[in-house]
Amino acid sequence: MNSTSENLMKKINRIPALPGVYKMLDSQGRIIYVGKSISLKNRVRSYFTKNHNWKKVEKMVAFIHDIEYITTDTHLEARLLECRLIKEIKPIFNAQFKNHEKYVYLKVEDYNPYNPLAIVNNREENSFGPFRRRSFLINLIDSLKNLYPIIRESKTYTFQYKLMPTSMDKDAFEMNKNTLLSILSNEEEMGLFVGELEKKMHEAASKLEFAAASYYRDLIYGLNYARKRIHEYKSLISKDILLKIPISEGYKLFFISNGRLLLKSTYTSLSQGDMERFIDMGKTLKSSPVDELDEKSSLDFRDILYSEIEALPKEMVITIK
Repeated sequence: MNSTSENLMKKINRIPALPGVYKMLDSQGRIIYVGKSISLKNRVRSYFTKNHNWKKVEKMVAFIHDIEYITTDTHLEARLLECRLIKEIKPIFNAQFKNHEKYVYLKVEDYNPYNPLAIVNNREENSFGPFRRRSFLINLIDSLKNLYPIIRESKTYTFQYKLMPTSMDKDAFEMNKNTLLSILSNEEEMGLFVGELEKKMHEAASKLEFAAASYYRDLIYGLNYARKRIHEYKSLISKDILLKIPISEGYKLFFISNGRLLLKSTYTSLSQGDMERFIDMGKTLKSSPVDELDEKSSLDFRDILYSEIEALPKEMVITIK
């Protein structure tokens, strides 16, 4: 082991078992990777074990000359900091978070008899998203072609699966367009449509029409993913949320509004009065001007907030009236 490797291992052994973010640097001092962990010591050590299942790690380790780290009080802060640093630095070995400019939208088109849905790079009228995975949207668009026209009748949707897509005249296209807008913009309508697809899937399976059943299964999966992507933030954006997370030296409070973290503060002991004053400060910040992230960039931060809120015990998540 050379002196560089010895110094690196000494530094790794001094890393604390705390939440935080770590940065891998090459011999030129360039940051080549940013990561986060609930235990920095364990995570960083794992890179230097003999056996790796991930080829990318093996390749990266050969370039690591130094390691820097930043500790945080909570895993939430580590995740948000990791996301911000990756967007700012764009390290060569990071894939997630750094290319939000490539996120896309699903658009319901004006008259196009063969393809009423399209992928666009920016927010437009009758568009939904953003989505990270262009390939997912391509597959969803191609699958839906085999059902058109989709008609809303009474309390259900009617459609007929066809092996080959068929063209629609203008009247059928407009009816189908309005149906798609209803399904994509209204979570209940999408649920109703998915319910009809599930009936079709079970019917095809009972008739041993396995190709059709697989088609419906894959389409249901795609639409459920789209439903989550389009609608999951409504509860996060529509209300103010207080997070009360225990830390080693007391509690940390977070004030979240409109899907953004506006305020955080640490308390060694926490009273009801402390919480009320903290909430008042957060409400004051709501009316103050802030630097708005563009919609694509904010998607990643909102994803982090949403997933952390979903994972926390209910007693740590307080909806502010």
